[in-house]
Amino acid sequence: MNTHVSVTVAPHEGASRKLLVPVGLPTPHQMPVHFAVAGGNYTLTGETTTGQIVAVVVPEPGQQVEVRYRYREGGPGYPDSIFTPHRNRFTRAAEALVFDAINIAETQTDGHAAIQALVNSCAEKFRYGHADVRFNDGCDEVPYLSCGLTEGSCVDINTYLIASLRAAGFDAGYLTGYFFPQEKNGCCDDAHCWVVTRHNGVVLEWDIAHHLKMGTREVCCGLNPKPGDRVALAHSMGLSFPALGIECEKLVSEPGWVSDDGRLQPARLTISRVIDKDAEAA
Repeated sequence: MNTHVSVTVAPHEGASRKLLVPVGLPTPHQMPVHFAVAGGNYTLTGETTTGQIVAVVVPEPGQQVEVRYRYREGGPGYPDSIFTPHRNRFTRAAEALVFDAINIAETQTDGHAAIQALVNSCAEKFRYGHADVRFNDGCDEVPYLSCGLTEGSCVDINTYLIASLRAAGFDAGYLTGYFFPQEKNGCCDDAHCWVVTRHNGVVLEWDIAHHLKMGTREVCCGLNPKPGDRVALAHSMGLSFPALGIECEKLVSEPGWVSDDGRLQPARLTISRVIDKDAEAA
């Protein structure tokens, strides 16, 4: 079975710009086997801390860009590099958060129970939403949330969860990709993210945001608690691409325009996927 994903990028309104585009990431479930761009030319460049490769697309004047991916069912697992912590303002836990995470973990009987307890604690601190100001905006570290509910998206929730897990000494990785809800028949509006933990050789996946959207804070491990399917694009936070003048960008997910000051800016996208169940594994 192959999953075909198409991302169409509307022309930039103004001067010609470059697009930064992730090329896809292997998981235990899928392997990216094809990447192509129509409506522009692309080169590849690397990220300094994780070694990830991304495409840099220069669109043809006035043309939309279409990025095409193909993923084959079954994969080698998540890259080991997703579990390597890189300390920056998006991943560094505040002292109070470190203290809280260690206390939560130490009350549990084993590592897997501690991971579940940290996931549960994170879920209890958020209500799903897209706040105008994120809980860690303007901070040099991930702050501790002491009481009440904080409005946050999947990005915000998983930022807090990753900081908590690593503060307690657990291997954890932050993944970005596309999630296609079952009810949208192969379409989605933007990127999504989730967390992967690794303890004693066991890899587990967590999607708190989808549990909250379904009205529950009883979070179970595993992908797609909300029916649908997903593909992985990139990983980690605080990414730098020297060739583009980008320094410590929070994350890479869907295609974004590279600004003159080395930041990623949103693009107008149309995202769709088709699953070819009869395709032979290539």
